[in-house]
Amino acid sequence: MRPSVHTLASLALTALSLTLIAPVTEAPPKLPPPEETAKQALERSPRHGEWVDVEYAEHATLRTWVVYPERKDKAGVVLVIHEVFGLTDWIRAVADQLAAEGFIAVAPDLLSGLGPGGGGTDSTASRDDAVKLVRALTPEETAARLAAVRAWAATIPSANGKLATIGFCWGGARSFAAAAWEPPPQGVVVYYGSAPDSAQLVRVRAPVLAHYGGDDARVNSTIDAARAALKARGVAYDTYVYSGAGHGFLRQQTQRDGANQKASEQSWPRTVAFLRTRLK
Repeated sequence: MRPSVHTLASLALTALSLTLIAPVTEAPPKLPPPEETAKQALERSPRHGEWVDVEYAEHATLRTWVVYPERKDKAGVVLVIHEVFGLTDWIRAVADQLAAEGFIAVAPDLLSGLGPGGGGTDSTASRDDAVKLVRALTPEETAARLAAVRAWAATIPSANGKLATIGFCWGGARSFAAAAWEPPPQGVVVYYGSAPDSAQLVRVRAPVLAHYGGDDARVNSTIDAARAALKARGVAYDTYVYSGAGHGFLRQQTQRDGANQKASEQSWPRTVAFLRTRLK
């Protein structure tokens, strides 16, 4: 028996209804490139990135990489704090990917004026030399440099007045410390960076999102004390520890038999979602 016109119409409406109510799933945000392909990613980027010299009263200007998103409205600023290796192509590529997600990414070279001939990271002869210079930076000097960049970022015409920080390794610890700034940023993202000491933790007011490798005991030993201190004060501290991943997993995505890649794929969407919530 052939179905009636009424039956066919009902089936069509049911199919249409199912189509309309079917959930729309968005693709996860694209990851920043691993270290080995960062330079090529920068060369292919369609976004506008530029070098800016930020005035700094106590020293030479701070050479800063700024990448702008392609959007018609004003955007939040993400202050990107580099690793112990200085401002590398990889950090610049992370900034570029943040701009791809709709943020104005501002990545200062905190070694500006401290390298040979008054240069920065690019003037150092080796990665080891950059590491020595970064480790010689005092917390006070680092904070002063970041404060100067923050003040400059507030003057960007296309910025919406909101700012968050993100940092990696050495920069992750400095990003965590930024949660105690006055006034506090809208949010702070930490990638495998140690928590501040107890004196700083009592001043933390900004919400913190933190990502840690499961095989990074040195850094992870600071989590519990920070969690207890911030919970007692009602400050959000959302932590994720990724099993099998090591220190520096977002930069070293191809290492540790897939654990670093998995940690990157899980942590980055959380980071983007957090920043969108805090900077909208």
